Amino acid sequence: MEYVTRIVIIGGGPGGYEAALVAAQLGAEVTVVDRDGLGGASVLTDCVPSKTLIATAEVMTNFDSSYEELGIIVEDGTPDPDSPARVVGVDLGKVNRRVKRLALAQSHDITAAVTRAGARVLRGRGRLEPGQAADGTRQVVVETAGGEEEQLTADAVLIATGGKPRELPDARPDGERILNWTQVYDLEEQPEELIVVGSGVTGAEFAGAYQALGSRVTLVSSRDRVLPGEDPDAAVVLEDVFRRRGMNVMSRSRAASAKRVGDRVEVTLSDGRVITGSHCLMAVGAVPNTTGIGLEEAGVTLKDSGHIRTDRVSRTSAPGVYAAGDCTGVFALASVAAMQGRIAMYHFLGETVAPLDLKTVSANVFTDPEIATVGYTQADVDAGRIDARAVKLPLLRNARAKMQGVRDGFVKLFCRPGTGIVVGGVVVAPRASELIHPISIAVDNNLTVEQIANTFTVYPSLSGSIAEVARQLQTRKAAEGG
Repeated sequence: MEYVTRIVIIGGGPGGYEAALVAAQLGAEVTVVDRDGLGGASVLTDCVPSKTLIATAEVMTNFDSSYEELGIIVEDGTPDPDSPARVVGVDLGKVNRRVKRLALAQSHDITAAVTRAGARVLRGRGRLEPGQAADGTRQVVVETAGGEEEQLTADAVLIATGGKPRELPDARPDGERILNWTQVYDLEEQPEELIVVGSGVTGAEFAGAYQALGSRVTLVSSRDRVLPGEDPDAAVVLEDVFRRRGMNVMSRSRAASAKRVGDRVEVTLSDGRVITGSHCLMAVGAVPNTTGIGLEEAGVTLKDSGHIRTDRVSRTSAPGVYAAGDCTGVFALASVAAMQGRIAMYHFLGETVAPLDLKTVSANVFTDPEIATVGYTQADVDAGRIDARAVKLPLLRNARAKMQGVRDGFVKLFCRPGTGIVVGGVVVAPRASELIHPISIAVDNNLTVEQIANTFTVYPSLSGSIAEVARQLQTRKAAEGG
């Protein structure tokens, strides 16, 4: 009888379910152990829900900010010029019910795809047993949803357990007034005054969304600016937009505690100042789900942060054990998790595989405007990690942007001097997540600014600004004698 390779995957997020699809298609016997539903936090409590909420906010923002300029007349609803009343409103309970419905439907679709591919989905919590048998196999013990235990033998194990919201000791979420980002979808009524603690990607996205939905938002940032990890030019644009739309952005303000006082929330800052609101959203990062599942006992090395240490083909320090996704701390993106999972299976099952290359990863911040990036960054250039030329072109010069009433944003490209090879880019614009793709293709395939500049674009289009930036870099390269 032909031997079948047995794969056990602990965790059903993007890293886990994408790995399951690959392994099953390559003929392995696959079991996915998952506690909450396939798709993981990405589908059930993070990416899919938050972007669905943001989609509603985006429609509101587009209408509120441009209907008058574009000449749109709202019958029986145009506010008095002297009144702050909004033209449109939102039923947050209905929005959140749609969010949950779409997330659950996506999870069911993923489960159907995985089972259709031939993998088994086992609802429960998996734990890696210490040691490796003489034949190289490992044991995974599963506490099933029914309270029983099932032991699985695996030739390879993939850990894809994801992460969860980080909590401050003196600001524990209660699910009603003090919330983490997984709990906001239980709200039935719009927060009147929302305090968002944390100005990273999650904090900025939710702050912008709730501002658009009609809440009065205070964003508490411990750093000099919002989105400290993003392109500084992009962060400046977004913070300016936030302030212009009425958001109270508190820079260099670290939250020390948050507590409920009746139907209000008091947030105390480290300098003693106290701010109050009807609700508080804690967006202070995430921690990996790596405790209590037998990793260190099985020989898996963890970083000081609790993340699993992996190499570029997703191997851990324990033979036969791989890891993918947020539990590795490599790059907290669903696309990266999926790639790590696929790479792990290709590697273990003997297929040709290219190691993970983070310099070709495109990422997006779903604020309004969106901020999309790929490749080397301004920080890399400023720190001397790469020698590159950059040109930034404001969208104000773009004909399509003018037509749509788009005032904020830009396209920036980085290229190598001499060769003109594109090594990075930033797009700040509506739907920047779509506009970054041609730049991603250029970075991944070592295309030059000449090749980008000489490719036809539609006129008028926002993507035309990408070709225009490339032409400016091309001209600069020629002027420098490159």
